[in-house]
Amino acid sequence: MTNSKNPSNNSSKSNELYAIAETSGQQFFFEVNRYYDIDRLNAKEKDKITVEKVLLLKDKDSITVGKPYVKDAKIELEVVSHRRDKKILVYKMRPKKKTRRKMGHRQELTRVMVKSISIGKSTPKSSSKKETVKKETKPKSEKSTN
Repeated sequence: MTNSKNPSNNSSKSNELYAIAETSGQQFFFEVNRYYDIDRLNAKEKDKITVEKVLLLKDKDSITVGKPYVKDAKIELEVVSHRRDKKILVYKMRPKKKTRRKMGHRQELTRVMVKSISIGKSTPKSSSKKETVKKETKPKSEKSTN
């Protein structure tokens, strides 16, 4: 289901950065500046989409495998267009019963372009704004027994 406008070759430059991520119920091998056809997304053209379910990430130096997902890894996608796949024919028949059914199906697809693959926190979520709350303790009054 993946289509590429760049021919794939075995040069070391093309294998520097890639990721395997889960989207649309499938796993895809994502590389930067390539486009992929995934199931129809509810997004308009030129919208940016972030995929955070990254299973494996490889950069120049290391390979990071998630358990099940790589923490703080994300893939930035841009919606290029909405398309329909080739038509497939579904033919059902029951032998000796004169029952036949012929149906067609065209899958709705979204073509996305991979803009960037990154790991690490780019925007910390209120971690620098931690508030320390000091609890005031009241001195216990001693009870006098008479």
